[in-house]
Amino acid sequence: MSDGNDSRRNSMELIGTRAGTAMPIEMRQALHLKGLVPSSIENFSKQELRAYQQLMSKSTNLEKYEFLASLRSLNVNLFFRLVLNHFKDIAPIIYTPTVGEACLNYSHIYPFLYPFKTSIGLFITLSDTENMDMVIDNYRQLMADPIDPEITVITDGSRILGLGDLGVNGMGIPVGKLQLYVAAAGLNPGRTLPIVLDFGTNSEQYLNDPLYLGTRERRPDDNTFYEATERVLQALHRAFPGLLVQFEDFSTSHAFGLLDKWRQKMLCFNDDIQGTGCVILGGFISAVKQAGIPAKDQRILFFGAGSAGVGVARQLVDYFVVDHKMPRDKAGALFWFVDSRGLITANRGDVLTKQKSRFARHDNGDVQCGTLEDALEYVKPTALIGLSTVHGAFSEKILRRMNEINTQSRPIIFPLSNPETKAECTFEEAMRYTDNRVLFASGTAFPEYTIPGTDDIRMPGQGNNMYVFPAIGLGAVLCKPDWITDTMFYAVAKALANSRNEEEKTGDELYPRIERIREVSAQLAAAFITQAVREGLVKEAHWRDIVSANMPCTQDDDTIGSSVDGQFSKRVLGEVKTLMWKPAASVEQYIVESITNPNVDEM
Repeated sequence: MSDGNDSRRNSMELIGTRAGTAMPIEMRQALHLKGLVPSSIENFSKQELRAYQQLMSKSTNLEKYEFLASLRSLNVNLFFRLVLNHFKDIAPIIYTPTVGEACLNYSHIYPFLYPFKTSIGLFITLSDTENMDMVIDNYRQLMADPIDPEITVITDGSRILGLGDLGVNGMGIPVGKLQLYVAAAGLNPGRTLPIVLDFGTNSEQYLNDPLYLGTRERRPDDNTFYEATERVLQALHRAFPGLLVQFEDFSTSHAFGLLDKWRQKMLCFNDDIQGTGCVILGGFISAVKQAGIPAKDQRILFFGAGSAGVGVARQLVDYFVVDHKMPRDKAGALFWFVDSRGLITANRGDVLTKQKSRFARHDNGDVQCGTLEDALEYVKPTALIGLSTVHGAFSEKILRRMNEINTQSRPIIFPLSNPETKAECTFEEAMRYTDNRVLFASGTAFPEYTIPGTDDIRMPGQGNNMYVFPAIGLGAVLCKPDWITDTMFYAVAKALANSRNEEEKTGDELYPRIERIREVSAQLAAAFITQAVREGLVKEAHWRDIVSANMPCTQDDDTIGSSVDGQFSKRVLGEVKTLMWKPAASVEQYIVESITNPNVDEM
């Protein structure tokens, strides 16, 4: 909170400084800047052009990341204008894959990323958890206006992407994800809060790095971790009761533990578990429709059995249960998992985690498969899904064999690990070794592919969580359901599959083009809100009235699941669009909005 001498934060001088070369003549005169700045008065389009040219002049993606971070700390409006108008180019820089490289180097580049910021979020140590009220009060003091944050992304850095335990260096992930919440779905940038739980690291590299910025001790035991995390979450909920918490990149056991404990106690979700499953389900629904065989004949082999893999499988099971009316045990029998020890079976001889036990095979007899290749021959899958972080695991031999196995249908191949250095295969490899028959989605961006000897250009599907987590965040922030159910994620996945236009369907694309992300996010948020209202979990009369008046309940007499269709009305969609934040189009609009919402440039 600001008063007295601190009122300069809200002054026209600060606003004018951030308007930069677009500062109008009247403001220059009032601030006594005549003769002190270049005389040309530009519009925002020229500022954006200059920024884009500077961005493109950088020789590496990490340099581009650093430039954008610095721009974000200086001028939020210009930063998001740039991102929105060049989303396809910039999204891979502010998030995967470049954010992975930034995280690996975070302690070395942190002071140069945010030169105009005192802080970019909360860095909470174990000792800080004993006095969270002080930490939160410090945060409030930093903000220009005492308005509560609407959303936080929180990580402990223990499992960043496929890169392992990065400790405090994982802060790049909450920062990057919240930028996508704003750019892709229009959340208010002044009401976002990145948090890293700096509880230590088990990485010898960082413990021995003299420039490492985090706590130099090993991670605590489980009891200490959960007790400390509970203190943090309770303090956040006490201070900001409506805050949406998105858990991100915790170790597999902690990811499931936190979600299981908190999902019905506060507004929260885990993007690694639920978001990944949701976005892959959306692409899988599209793939099954194009595969050429009945859904019940699919045989799905997963390579990788961590939180993301199990989370994806659980949601795919729901698809077979809900859409194809299969008993849950029959639907579960369509899935096989391979981890570092081979095919996961109940009689393999090792102790399985609770998550792996869900999909352990009991029908294998004496058969044990020690490798992915062995499992491929045993299962003969129609779909191969990779969440292993093992680069090149889907080799030429594996891909060719998938094509041979599926002569009567099109093989579904989803190498979902990211960044690119962890991907199981590339789009080009999948196309070449399946005779261009593959139904493909990846976790990282790959270039388009031209079929040799033709002018036929194919676009790779990218099963990137950015299709769904911003929309889920927007929907949850707007309608504030009591909690986020599995069927809300299911509705979003259905809406994602439904969002493809005719051109995308004709081109065998499993996802909408990323250039349409803003429109798609609005649709998915509308589907989320509609489903939340249908389930009776929204208390705000505003949304209940809009949904009920414009889309009469279609639920039949069976279960809520039977009515999950991802549909929404134009009225709900229109209301969502009007509430999505967007950068100012003119300096006049920017000045007005900076006065009414000063926090936008603070965090």
